[in-house]
Amino acid sequence: MALAARVPAPDSAAAEHFDVVIVGAGISGVGGAYHLKQQCPGTRFVVLETKDTFGGTWVTHKYPGIRSDSDLYTFGYRFKPWTGAPIATAAEILTYMGEVIEENALGEHIRYRHKIESAAWSGKDALWTLSVRRADTGETFQITTNFLWMCQGYYNHDKGYTPEWPGMASYKGRLVHPQTWPQDLDYKGKTVLVIGSGATAATLVPAIAGDCAHVTLLQRSPTYFIPAQNINELADMLRALEVDETWIHEITRRKVLHDQAEFTRRAVEDTAAVTQELLAGVRAFLDEDTVVRHFTPRYRPWRQRIAFVPNGDLFQGVASGKASVVTDEIETFTEKGVRLKSGQEIEADIIVTATGFNLNVLGDIAFTIDDKPLEFSNTVTYRGMMFTGVPNMVWVFGYFRASWTLRADLIGDFVCRLLNHMKAKGASRVEVRLRPEDRDMPLLPFIDEENFNPGYLMRGMHLLPKRGDKPEWQHTQDYWRERKELPAIDLDDPAFVYG
Repeated sequence: MALAARVPAPDSAAAEHFDVVIVGAGISGVGGAYHLKQQCPGTRFVVLETKDTFGGTWVTHKYPGIRSDSDLYTFGYRFKPWTGAPIATAAEILTYMGEVIEENALGEHIRYRHKIESAAWSGKDALWTLSVRRADTGETFQITTNFLWMCQGYYNHDKGYTPEWPGMASYKGRLVHPQTWPQDLDYKGKTVLVIGSGATAATLVPAIAGDCAHVTLLQRSPTYFIPAQNINELADMLRALEVDETWIHEITRRKVLHDQAEFTRRAVEDTAAVTQELLAGVRAFLDEDTVVRHFTPRYRPWRQRIAFVPNGDLFQGVASGKASVVTDEIETFTEKGVRLKSGQEIEADIIVTATGFNLNVLGDIAFTIDDKPLEFSNTVTYRGMMFTGVPNMVWVFGYFRASWTLRADLIGDFVCRLLNHMKAKGASRVEVRLRPEDRDMPLLPFIDEENFNPGYLMRGMHLLPKRGDKPEWQHTQDYWRERKELPAIDLDDPAFVYG
């Protein structure tokens, strides 16, 4: 993994100034830096990253087996061909990102171990003033910028979500969360209980099953998975024909996106058939009773994210007897494990709570707008990336049903186009405001829970901005519309107010 060079921190007490500050050096921030260099030459910018390296979620999570839950032909950047297997390990993704940084000389723009503690907008000066603390020295200093590009993600990287179950203090074994996986955790020959039913649990169980005495997956309710070989036949065929990798990347990417669009449509319009297709994939590995009891969800496909299970490894672990699945709810923790509401007791040397994460809005940065604290939940979102009353700022929030990076690339184009438009107009500030025809528009939660309703989103919905009932005032979560709509945004629409 190529490590990026560090931008030297300012030596003087005076605030250093940048045209743009990108917050976070994960998949969105690195992509944003690339787009700025390509589309806004001469822009002075810096990427501020809290951690000591790039990668975001791929360095935060260190649990065994960590891998992507969507294909790298679409999770990879559109400008950098992916040449490996569709589902990639964290190490492979980090190597790919390191190559992007090195090939495009982005390292000189990144500062690691720099945490933004507060961000204050001054309308008088049309500037953001950031209070930044260096994690290694504890030094605090100021940076000013014309524009903030928030690429820090949407969850708390420091602490995952673990419910408060009765009796947790009485448990004598080791209790861990995958997000803060202890590097000294020895699970060889131990009994392990993994609580959860999402992509993390489905990744972790087969990764440790071979070394544990036994691993049990405990889920409150089943979820959908897509078990399949970790190959892309189209890409492999094109490689056999010696087609250029750039062409392979684009052709395969388009085919994957076409198939995903069709799958999403059918999940809504032909729910019963799609459900049976998904369950048939599990039946290829497990008996009917196990499928009915433990892998038949109560909700329609795509109301929550569907993880890809390479080669059905989770189900192979269950079929082999190295892993087992229990669907029940926890009544209480005990000294040796947990007691379920059914009365069953599960003993475990180690309990892993793969129960999700805590939603984090704008990186826990204390924002003020002209000395008034920003109440993010009181704003209205413009296409899930700008917010009423918040000048000169764009936030990257990806897709639930498609790869995150697809939207990061689209927003990269939008930000660069907006910055160039402001320059052409001689404008130093821009914000979005409801137009007269929008004033009586119903204001609704950020995401429609009938459309998508994972637990982390439902727990944190009150922290997020409101949406309207018009496409431009919501995050539609529809890549297939946005890939045409975002590039066509009229930057002189009355929703944009320049100054």
